[in-house]
Amino acid sequence: MEMARKKRDPKKVALAQAILEAYQPQTAQEMNNALKDLFGPLMESMLQGELNHHLGYESHDKGPKKDANRRNGYGKKKLKTTQGEVEIEVPRDRNGSFEPQLVQKRQRDISAIEQKVLSMYARGMSQRDISATIEDIYGFSMSHEMISEITDSVLTELEEWRNRPLKKCYAFVFVDCLYVTLRREYEAKECAVYVVLGYDIQGKKEILGLWTSESESKNYWMQIFDEIRSRGVEDLFFISMDGVSGLEAGAKAIFPQVVVQRCLVHMIRNSIKYVPAKEYKRFTQSLRKVYGAINLKAANTAFEQFCKEWASYPGAIGVWERNYHHVEQLYDYSSAVRKIMYTTNAIEAVNSSFRKVTKKGAFPNESALYKLLYLRITELEKKWATGHIPNWSMVLNQLMMMDQFKERIERYLHL
Repeated sequence: MEMARKKRDPKKVALAQAILEAYQPQTAQEMNNALKDLFGPLMESMLQGELNHHLGYESHDKGPKKDANRRNGYGKKKLKTTQGEVEIEVPRDRNGSFEPQLVQKRQRDISAIEQKVLSMYARGMSQRDISATIEDIYGFSMSHEMISEITDSVLTELEEWRNRPLKKCYAFVFVDCLYVTLRREYEAKECAVYVVLGYDIQGKKEILGLWTSESESKNYWMQIFDEIRSRGVEDLFFISMDGVSGLEAGAKAIFPQVVVQRCLVHMIRNSIKYVPAKEYKRFTQSLRKVYGAINLKAANTAFEQFCKEWASYPGAIGVWERNYHHVEQLYDYSSAVRKIMYTTNAIEAVNSSFRKVTKKGAFPNESALYKLLYLRITELEKKWATGHIPNWSMVLNQLMMMDQFKERIERYLHL
């Protein structure tokens, strides 16, 4: 069945026809130029309407006036619009009391370009690239100073975000670190950026915060967890981490009930350093039988076999022997819970997104770094806003069946 054609407003059709007759555009660019040409007269007519309302009479009204204020010619102004740069004439009054709302005094940009600049900056574009893109698309130039001023506008918002109150409970927390280059005292130095990602009790993702330090250390992680608590967090169920020395002790000093899980993916990466490249595939297949076993008994049997099979690589075996309790504790929990806690892939995906925008070079200071990462986080959170963690209801139900979590979930789920 053929769909009926949507009827157009006759007034709009007539207007479009008039524009076509007046300009006779042959290309999309010529049509765009026609619209740009019409923008000025349209804007001027609307401003004239504002002045009529302000004065209380039309321009050709011969009747009595409410006061002595009158029209006083026009002032020229160049506006930056999404159609490019357009010059308009702004009507004035004698008293100087006319305050147009459509285009306010001293306003030169009505293109909503600020959000476009912030969006490009959040995607890792340099100031030079942003300036060139704005000029290519909109036909007006934008200085590096102006771009910097626009991006600096988020600094107050950033500071509020870094100190905002957090939720009382996060079921899963993932911690990781990435390194960026900062210029300090005329010298470029590597700086550790600590990132903490949380899954709240409702199954929503949230970056709890960003911190920087000269290097990754157990003492600094403890300070981070202490700050998280001071911002309102009362309980964490699980922390997944990449094996930082002292992190487990630091976390449990602040949140005694938390279960700290070593990321098995990191353990695999650490262990294959001791294995010839040609053996990687077979080695990882043997490991998968261990951490992918159906229960702890099967995992222990597979681990014994693994140790015998790869005994000629004691360095690789040692990584797993020293950390095997992290494999064993996985089997204290159901499969849906294990699937979330056994790896830090969730936060590595976040850090991978950060690296895409930080790889462009050294940052002049911490503010520039935080500004870029914060804008990137706002982009990520737009994607997260409409979704939940896959199978979250199953995860929550499986945790509810365990005494150590049942009461805690009930306490925070209904807040």
